[in-house]
Amino acid sequence: MSKIKMTTPIVEMDGDEMTRILWQWIKEILILPYVDLKTEYYDLGLVKRDETDDKITVDSANATLKYGVAVKCATITPNQQRVEEYNLKKMWKSPNGTIRAILDGTVFRAPILIDGITPYIPTWKKPIVIARHAYGDVYKAVDGETAKGKAELSFTDRNGERKSIEVFDFKDNGVVMAMHNTDKSIESFARSCFNYALDKKMPLWFATKDTISKIYDGNFKKIFARIYEEEYKDKFEKLGIEYMYTLIDDVVARIVRSEGGIIWACKNYDGDVMSDMLATAFGSLAMMTSVLVSPTGVFEYEAAHGTVTRHYYKYRKGEETSTNPVATIFAWTGALKKRGELDGNDELMGFADRLEKATVETIENGEMTGDLVSLFKKEGITPKKLSSEEFLKAIAKRL
Repeated sequence: MSKIKMTTPIVEMDGDEMTRILWQWIKEILILPYVDLKTEYYDLGLVKRDETDDKITVDSANATLKYGVAVKCATITPNQQRVEEYNLKKMWKSPNGTIRAILDGTVFRAPILIDGITPYIPTWKKPIVIARHAYGDVYKAVDGETAKGKAELSFTDRNGERKSIEVFDFKDNGVVMAMHNTDKSIESFARSCFNYALDKKMPLWFATKDTISKIYDGNFKKIFARIYEEEYKDKFEKLGIEYMYTLIDDVVARIVRSEGGIIWACKNYDGDVMSDMLATAFGSLAMMTSVLVSPTGVFEYEAAHGTVTRHYYKYRKGEETSTNPVATIFAWTGALKKRGELDGNDELMGFADRLEKATVETIENGEMTGDLVSLFKKEGITPKKLSSEEFLKAIAKRL
């Protein structure tokens, strides 16, 4: 059988720990036997990031801007324990945060629905898509420790005029943090959300806490409202879909009572937290797609979960693991599908569709990793726990 040809490479960003192992198995078992894979490879494993002073992360993001499509493995964002474990030069920032800042996009995350896995919230009948702003806030913040004294936030404009705001008068030791965002990035976020809602014909809900953060969050609310009124209101009304703004706590309550079928736009930190909550409520963190879409039409696909450290330590001891690779498979299929779409490569698009279908059918026929076994309930089928490699080979049989 001749392999499917590619004309333009995908930017391939390798990662860490158990997901790095899965990454290689997915390529060997599910992709390379069928596709003459062309990638521009970047090793974003923590060791290589440390060796290059994190330059490789910036290089991978710039390559994504060049080629238009990337696929990324899960990576470690180091804390102090990781600095010591890997003997790092410093506590490097989140590679996802770096890439998202350079691409200036919005992350859209949606659950992969399986017949036989019922969401923990039984009213949810349709997918809930998280639209996560992918720039600024905590992920580009600066922070530090304080002693007794006064912390101030100052700003100096281009004319040299300086303004200062008192943050807190510390009577003892503490911590302080400053974060930022830009109107340009918020505008890109808003347009990405409105365009995605129109494309999917789904209502869009946006929420912040502008009653508390009157200026910072209030600016998000104001920009969304202006762009909606000026550019999207007529289009939304024509399709019969709504745009709604409300407070973040109100949306959480509404989401729980809803049947789904909603795009929920969130600021960066809110989206990070809520996407994991939704993924778990729909079944598993490993059962969610994630794609970063930039305003210039650049796409980066990734798994929305971590590096599965506990399984990696077991793997290093030679023990068998049953780690769920579905989100990573769908990161690859999303990237291959988009590459095929941009290049007019129907064969590549068709292969990606078949791989997704084979993955879903494997689970629906009772073959799955351990995290899904207790969730799966389907008449006439007894779920069977497979190791990660066995699961990938079961998918391959259906290809």
